[in-house]
Amino acid sequence: MPSMAAIERFLQMEDSVFHSGKVGLLCNHTSFDFSSGQYLFQILSRRGSLRRLFLPEHGLFAELQDQIPLSDTGVYSGLGLNGEIVSLYGNSEESLVVEAAALRDLDAIVIDIQDIGVRYYTFSTTMRYLFESMVHHGINLPVYILDKPNPCGSPIEGTVLSPLFESFVGPVGLPHRHGLTVGQLGRFFHEDARANFPLHVVPFSPQESVLAFPIPPSPNMPGPWTHLVYSGQCLLEGTNLSEGRGTTRPFEIFGAPFMANLEGRNPPRVTGAVLRPLRFIPTFHKHSGQLCSGFQVHLSGDAYHSLGHTLQLLRWIREECPEFAWHKGPYEFRSDRPAIELLAGDPTLIAYLNGTETWQTAQETLREGENNWRNRLRSLQ
Repeated sequence: MPSMAAIERFLQMEDSVFHSGKVGLLCNHTSFDFSSGQYLFQILSRRGSLRRLFLPEHGLFAELQDQIPLSDTGVYSGLGLNGEIVSLYGNSEESLVVEAAALRDLDAIVIDIQDIGVRYYTFSTTMRYLFESMVHHGINLPVYILDKPNPCGSPIEGTVLSPLFESFVGPVGLPHRHGLTVGQLGRFFHEDARANFPLHVVPFSPQESVLAFPIPPSPNMPGPWTHLVYSGQCLLEGTNLSEGRGTTRPFEIFGAPFMANLEGRNPPRVTGAVLRPLRFIPTFHKHSGQLCSGFQVHLSGDAYHSLGHTLQLLRWIREECPEFAWHKGPYEFRSDRPAIELLAGDPTLIAYLNGTETWQTAQETLREGENNWRNRLRSLQ
């Protein structure tokens, strides 16, 4: 039934596994059945088939800001769910990985979560860590992924990440913007991990592909344009610039109090976007309560390479503002490398940001990386 949403198609599957009371579900609030007006975790709980609910970063309803751990799942006790709730974003790096004991008593795992097509987005890393844990412990449960569209579409940006820069915001083998749906991403991780467990991808409907994502998947991914600038603007997390958290336009708006001296100057220009100078006051996060000077990225509708644009913007701001600095200290459970290195994830791009490489060389590196990824995708088909 091609018009049926993936979640509806999944619920109609006549498989005794889903009625055994031993299903593990990795999801958040994006796992919502608009037909019945219920979340999948509610439906499976009422059927008596939910054994364990695994939660990614930001919590069940995306109520937690970035890098805020969920250490007490008791906050969801009022939902009356029949099943254990396990946080996969707690206070330690160990909390990111599913323990074998939380898998061995299951009969199947279901994944229904909205990715946005960029490797920094940690939901995809959580899925990868789940697969790797299953392989490591020899757990061959069937896994069902309810596919969702990639709101960024098929365009590709960036270079394939090497193990040197691996982190929770950087699964090895993916470029910055990968062009895959959740199901395709799962197949890639399955192959990359040399997994033997059965993997089933439940397709989404044409209607879902038009909607892209009707539910904002995390607190700072609120609108239909945010994800289109995220592949570049997430690099700002590795700086002392506000990436717009604490405003209604995170990642589209950026700046800092010290950027006032850039007013009247022309930032780097690219195809597909126009920068509008503005001032804003973040209500939380970096420079909270302070008047910031900066810009808003306005997309024109033409092809836009967000990563390339942000690389140029950061180089320009760094050279023009003495107060600019790279973020110091631990970032997503790693402290051995600066955050900007984990995010940029490529020696040439890092050198460009630090002023020791040319934009021409950086462009060539981007083109080569993107072509390498396209070739890899063809080999997967």
